[in-house]
Amino acid sequence: MTEKYTALYAEHEKLGASFTDFGGWQMPLKYGSELAEHHAVRKTAGLFDLSHMGEVWVEGPGAGAFLDYALVGKLSAVVEGKAKYSLICAEDGGIIDDLIVYRRGEEKFLVVPNAGNAVVVAGELAARAEGFDVTVTDASAETSLIAVQGPNAQTILLTLVPEDEHAAVTELKYYASVEVTINGDKLLLARTGYTGEDGFEIFVDNASAAALWQALMAAGEGHELVPAGLACRDSLRLEAGMPLYGNELSREGTPFAAGLGPVVALKSKDGDFVGRASLEAAKESGDGATAGRRLVGLKGLGRRAGRSHYTVMKDGVVVGEVTSGQPSPTLGFPVALAYVDVAYTEPGTALDIDLRGKAEPFEVVALPFYKRER
Repeated sequence: MTEKYTALYAEHEKLGASFTDFGGWQMPLKYGSELAEHHAVRKTAGLFDLSHMGEVWVEGPGAGAFLDYALVGKLSAVVEGKAKYSLICAEDGGIIDDLIVYRRGEEKFLVVPNAGNAVVVAGELAARAEGFDVTVTDASAETSLIAVQGPNAQTILLTLVPEDEHAAVTELKYYASVEVTINGDKLLLARTGYTGEDGFEIFVDNASAAALWQALMAAGEGHELVPAGLACRDSLRLEAGMPLYGNELSREGTPFAAGLGPVVALKSKDGDFVGRASLEAAKESGDGATAGRRLVGLKGLGRRAGRSHYTVMKDGVVVGEVTSGQPSPTLGFPVALAYVDVAYTEPGTALDIDLRGKAEPFEVVALPFYKRER
């Protein structure tokens, strides 16, 4: 596979980033201490390059009806300027990807899939568009995405946005988007995130990405902004109980097993959508899970952390498998996401994780592990 580089790769090199492969992209893993970057996002602000994510525009008179058919949610009901988390599933109900859909007009939507699935999702949407009055345009290769996350994110952004547009930023709600002016360019600003903190994502053409990154870095100098890599992004999203495709979500799993049943609009939208019959059958059967397991949060009662693919046990018997796990920098104890047998999914249930032959005690807890003060 040919390595791919974002338009900000040179900026990361200047900052001394360590790189890692993610979905075929060379992405900054960390710039110095991943722990320091994690704490910065929780306490001040972090700057992320998310340009490996996909951007697919769906436009035309049939856009709302098409997305209702192509995805599991009722996207036609999304108000202009708002966004919705959704899933694209296969006919058998398996999850192809989780994604965010922004409604940017009566007949205009932006679909943002994950990095490793961007090409697949764009292809699926194009294939499913047959018979609908829509145009599907994959703009991923021309678009960069920069996120500033943390308590100081809004303050930093306001230093770059003209004063007459400040209200557009301060009044922007969670899971919404608006156009603002930065560096003389009209850019799409979204208030969604994957860290559990307040923050913004900015969509920008590749040619203007480096200038925007530099402007944000300069604006953040007095507000303890630090560049942040994928390592801390993973620990932040885990604390926030947010699933990662390839860990908690996969083609083999269903939305119900992952705790995403409410995302599937089986009752609220009429007509067929891809995967509907299989998802209805899974829900009616009562299992809706891979091997009768559900995704749960596990809190470590000791100091050692479980890791992906470690087995979960009850009284020495295997009852599950960890999908993501590590020590929580914010909370000070190990946390993990795991699929476990339905019988052991109630909060308070005592379980063990097999840490290389030693049973380490954990407890099932309600998600998320961490929730910021509003």
